[in-house]
Amino acid sequence: MRYIQFMNSTLIALAEPNRLQIVELLRDGPLSVGEIAESLGLKQPQVSKHLRVLSEAGLVEVQPIANKRIYKLRPQPLKEMDSWIKSFRHVWEQRFDQLDDYLNKLQGK
Repeated sequence: MRYIQFMNSTLIALAEPNRLQIVELLRDGPLSVGEIAESLGLKQPQVSKHLRVLSEAGLVEVQPIANKRIYKLRPQPLKEMDSWIKSFRHVWEQRFDQLDDYLNKLQGK
């Protein structure tokens, strides 16, 4: 049950387009709130709210440096999501194989 709650909070956090764009920006490396705001054309308070949601979901971590807050991605939640998605791959492959067999049968092969 804990795993489902974790995945749910991760997916909810990423479902909002601005938060997904923040994750995309942070993929290239750590950024300050101001840099993120400038890149997205948002105001700093908006970005801070989005970063708080991402932080609560465990997707980002913050490092205070002087009066700046530098955010970076945490890889673990994304790795867990990747593992979850991969768990469906064998199901998809099996269904595609069945579809291929059916289509071949229809074509008389």
